[in-house]
Amino acid sequence: MSSKDELRIRIERLREQIRHHNYRYYALDQPVIGDAEYDALFRELSALERAHPEFLAADSPTRRVGFPPLEKFAPFEHVVPMLSLENAMAEAEVREFDRRVKKMLGVTGEIEYVAELKMDGLAVEVFYENGQLQRAGTRGDGDLGEDVSPNVKTIRALPWLLRVPPEGPAPPAVMAVRGEVYMDKADFETLNAARQQADEPPFANPRNAAAGSLRQLDSSITASRPLKAYCYGVGLVEGAVFESHWETLQNLRRWGLPVNGRSQLCPSIEQAIAFYDDLTSTRQQLPYEIDGVVIKVNQVTWQKVLGEKSRSPRWAIAYKFPPQQSRTSVLDITVQVGRTGVLTPVAVLEPVTVGGVVVRRATLHNEDEVRRKDIRIGDQVVVRRAGDVIPEVVEVVAANRSGSEQAFLMPSQCPACQGEVVRLPDESVHRCLNRNCPAQLKAAIWHYASRGAMNIDGLGRKLISLLVDERMLRSVADLYRLRIEDLEQLPGLGRKSAQNLIEAIQNNKTPALADFLFALGIHHVGKHLAEILTEQFVSLEALQQATPETLQAAAGIGEKVAFSVVRYFSNPSNRTLIEDLRQEGVVPVPPTRMPAVGDAFWQSKMVVFTGTLASMTRQEASRKVMALGAGTSDRVSRKTDLVVAGKDAGSKLEKARKLGIMVLSEEAFLNLLKLEPSSDS
Repeated sequence: MSSKDELRIRIERLREQIRHHNYRYYALDQPVIGDAEYDALFRELSALERAHPEFLAADSPTRRVGFPPLEKFAPFEHVVPMLSLENAMAEAEVREFDRRVKKMLGVTGEIEYVAELKMDGLAVEVFYENGQLQRAGTRGDGDLGEDVSPNVKTIRALPWLLRVPPEGPAPPAVMAVRGEVYMDKADFETLNAARQQADEPPFANPRNAAAGSLRQLDSSITASRPLKAYCYGVGLVEGAVFESHWETLQNLRRWGLPVNGRSQLCPSIEQAIAFYDDLTSTRQQLPYEIDGVVIKVNQVTWQKVLGEKSRSPRWAIAYKFPPQQSRTSVLDITVQVGRTGVLTPVAVLEPVTVGGVVVRRATLHNEDEVRRKDIRIGDQVVVRRAGDVIPEVVEVVAANRSGSEQAFLMPSQCPACQGEVVRLPDESVHRCLNRNCPAQLKAAIWHYASRGAMNIDGLGRKLISLLVDERMLRSVADLYRLRIEDLEQLPGLGRKSAQNLIEAIQNNKTPALADFLFALGIHHVGKHLAEILTEQFVSLEALQQATPETLQAAAGIGEKVAFSVVRYFSNPSNRTLIEDLRQEGVVPVPPTRMPAVGDAFWQSKMVVFTGTLASMTRQEASRKVMALGAGTSDRVSRKTDLVVAGKDAGSKLEKARKLGIMVLSEEAFLNLLKLEPSSDS
């Protein structure tokens, strides 16, 4: 067998393995490998396909990176209308629904129902023909939605090719699958943190984030967002007949589609209500947002007998959770300044408990939002935790106004530096134009040092603020010029703390190129896009010389990102900063080679080095493992995969042992790198 044949077989096996693990993870919720092992398979396949484009396939799992941007969405017609659901806000209404169903069916005994979690996302319909994903659209008005096919095809949870199970029926020739696209709470928080660091307005809640991500004209943006999906039913079906809704759900799962495993078959309305009651007290522990329970008559023939009303089926009802809201007063509206100069109004609230959490502040996003909701200082307002996470002012209780309330005015001067504040014609935000604004500098340094960027342990917001106020930091490059003698004079910092901080800064001079790009704070370039950029431009110099055209030719990079990158590297002050960092010894490590099959051990591992290595410096060791796909950190935590312990290893080694983390001696580490230890090791 030729080497080309062996390579083709390896690529096909990797694709099959990834499809199998996608099925285990999304459809069965029963993964058999960890994220690191999955990522290793995915990266290996990506590397092989890039190196050998002759073996690319349209349905490869790696192709979910986006498609050419659309000018506008085409209409998407639902052959079978996607109806909305009647809502019930109290148990009595659910029991009335059950009574009504029994009366219409002429049934005196119990009705069998299926109870499902009502996902707080965006409803979609996905068309499969002969098992292949063909097109997809939003619900819209029920008859006509928007064609979001390129975007839906980027969602890993939805297979491009349905699975043919070894037992049970094969997928029908035509099937319109209906489901909900959503975003997990943790992914939502991470996305919002990245948007705030980029001075982009945060999403109000996970549903808005999912909807906004799915309705992008540039599908590469959708591909960069952590969207998931659950399927809950079907519309048009040709080539199959389902006797019950429960059978429909089980078959969808067999065919590789994600179905929520918490759905429950209920022999009576009592069990459905009990299911709701249990979720009322436990839904906070779910990884995603739900806003109620959907109760459906299970038997399909009975569904057909019951039929529909004008816009909702008579055989289903949504039993909604009560909203988590509270009333409080707006004590003040202050303004925060971000690292790119964006001014954000923030409501200072009379402390109030919302959903079990005390809320004292709520972002108001921008002046337009304040005007739209007519929020004034002194107002009584309704506050909720958007997505049960972010405090949000829902509305003003205008009836309770006394006349003493004060309207908010965006300041014409920056509250941090008194610089000029302007609102550019194409933006919804106000900006401070002073590039030397201390508030912007503090935010930029905090972003540079944060986890996921340069990851400088011990450099928090308070210390950064103090260092800027003391004029010890005028740019991020000044971090590498700090001295122990100067730091130990600051309040709250002794010599040991100063020494630890200097070590943390100096030990982080060789970041992965993607981490360094993210740390620079280039507008629109979050962590994910930084990784995409470094996969295709493997050095900082190559990125600095890239044009908008060459950037957009790279998979996953849209026009907005391309022009933002070029604009950043064209700015003389940014070029000066990068040169200053280079002079201070900051050298980002590019992905020097694509990992070979044998390097899978290191893929996505988080490695900590402690003690003194005899064969090389820690920086050299870090560069070697990063070139093999690992990440490095200065701190041992539960996210650490292994610790390499040199001579005189101390507290990090002890913590690793307590947490049960793998520890390698220097000799074992060198053996894994296939190197020989030095004679004095």
